[in-house]
Amino acid sequence: MTVSDIVRMYLKNKPYTLEALENSIVNYSALARIVQRELRIKNYHAIKAALRRYAQELKENSISIEKHATSIIKSSKITIESGIAVVISTSDLDVEKSGKIKLNDYYIYLVPDPSELKYIKKGRGTIKVQENASAITIHSEERLEALPGFVAFIASLLAEQNINIIEFISCYTDTLLVVSNSDALKSHGLLMGITEK
Repeated sequence: MTVSDIVRMYLKNKPYTLEALENSIVNYSALARIVQRELRIKNYHAIKAALRRYAQELKENSISIEKHATSIIKSSKITIESGIAVVISTSDLDVEKSGKIKLNDYYIYLVPDPSELKYIKKGRGTIKVQENASAITIHSEERLEALPGFVAFIASLLAEQNINIIEFISCYTDTLLVVSNSDALKSHGLLMGITEK
């Protein structure tokens, strides 16, 4: 295995370091010394050269993902529904007019009618009720499924603006983001801003 291969394997589990490399905000000499010390590789210059090459590849890949993700968002329909609640339960609840997903031992409900919550809160097995949320749905083309990094692009776009995604569901051509009502317009605006570029 080459020094370059070893450095790549080391960095694959360090997303913040990769992001710094990708954005050219890393001191290659300092990072090379850290890698050298942690991996006990003697050839400092080979590590530094590997870091520079890998940074260039990351930049090119990031530009490609951003370009394709932006293209998908531009051709998507984005809708927003406010005033929903997210309910997480260990029991299958009888909730009308809700979206339900079962994951392992949990049921996740998206409840658009607040009047339903009075029955849910009393139900057994309810772990969490998150009120005052909004669902933003991105209706995209089928090519969405073949694009790696789309979900990461959306998540990082919102995270950079300090927006927490309460729930994130992606299925076929629809991507659903649940955020608090207070972040809904900002989130929608960020996504719509991409479509207007």
